[in-house]
Amino acid sequence: MDSLITGAARALAAGDPLAALKWVALRDDPPALALRGIAMAQLGDLDRAKALLRRAARAFGPREAVARARCIVAEAEVALASRDPRWPASALDAARTTLEEHGDRANAGYARYLEVRRLLLIGRVDEAERALAELDPSPFPPASKVVHQLVAAGIALRRLRAKAARAALARAERAARHARLPALTAEVESAYLVLNTPAARLIASGQERLLLLEEVEALLASSALVVDACRYVVRDRGSVVSLARRPVLFALARALGEAWPGDAPRETLLERAFGSRVADEAQRLRLRVEIGRLRRVLRTLVDVSATKRGFVLTPRRASEVVVLARPVDEQYPAALAVLADGESWSSSALALALGTSQRTVQRALDSLAAAGKVQSFGRGRSRRWMTPPVPGFTTALLLPAPLPID
Repeated sequence: MDSLITGAARALAAGDPLAALKWVALRDDPPALALRGIAMAQLGDLDRAKALLRRAARAFGPREAVARARCIVAEAEVALASRDPRWPASALDAARTTLEEHGDRANAGYARYLEVRRLLLIGRVDEAERALAELDPSPFPPASKVVHQLVAAGIALRRLRAKAARAALARAERAARHARLPALTAEVESAYLVLNTPAARLIASGQERLLLLEEVEALLASSALVVDACRYVVRDRGSVVSLARRPVLFALARALGEAWPGDAPRETLLERAFGSRVADEAQRLRLRVEIGRLRRVLRTLVDVSATKRGFVLTPRRASEVVVLARPVDEQYPAALAVLADGESWSSSALALALGTSQRTVQRALDSLAAAGKVQSFGRGRSRRWMTPPVPGFTTALLLPAPLPID
């Protein structure tokens, strides 16, 4: 390796892409193309970075399998940064195998971390947790140790384990100081904001207040019956009943939970569940039918009793009934939660992350764009959507992940 390539590589390792480009900006040999691609990625020009890395991978000969594998790993990281989870995982896995066979354990480990981060990005938390448990960060360089702890913190946040998330971020902060890379330090600081800003709203006995993630975790472990409007479930300490696919029943459960310990008037229930303000006999009959269904679904958790003016909840085991709501109510919370990371997403990548169809995502994006909450740039397949984070709020409860039952 010549002195120019060595100088550029050292500059990139120190987080100085401009200095690296001064060394190799005018060169088109494969090592220089790869380093230029990494430099452009660090500068934020991800499309140019991806093109340079692909050119470098093609230019390396059959005897340079390790160099080609490193380019593929770098391209996978660019795809992750550009929020393109559709990038073929098989190519990354093949590159990781090549690096392991040739003894490049540091880059092979980093390839594993990229796959774990991809799984977390698209909401496959169980798989990400299992994959992370198989990785020992101790032999890896400081940058990889930061990534390990950031992923661990991300999993803990999705699981609503605030103490574990804080511990992981503290370890990430120490590793970032040791690595002396400003970009990693900034990423750790950004993750800390999630723990120090409101995560949800508590509605109880007619009053509301904002909760931090630790308070949400404590609420879910308490003796209260929680009507969770973030995950569309009703739960107490012993069991969880999902109403995610039954929006009418959940609307009734939330209205009854907000009215507890009093009863909810029939007119209020009709409006919340059916959007109707006319309490004629047909609507009242419909309400009785849905209340009967709600009573059967929640029979292990709560009883739904009729009163003179409406209906009231009577918990079977819980000491009180509360409603856990989003910090701010939005029509498409899941899409906004994913876009709140400040990165640009394609509609197909959003559909993959949210586990829904691209047509459904496109309708949501069009509605949010009309309301001025998201914006797009580009055309056709290169069209991307983005929005700045909602100031003062975290979105951990809105992201696609299972609600902890334990």
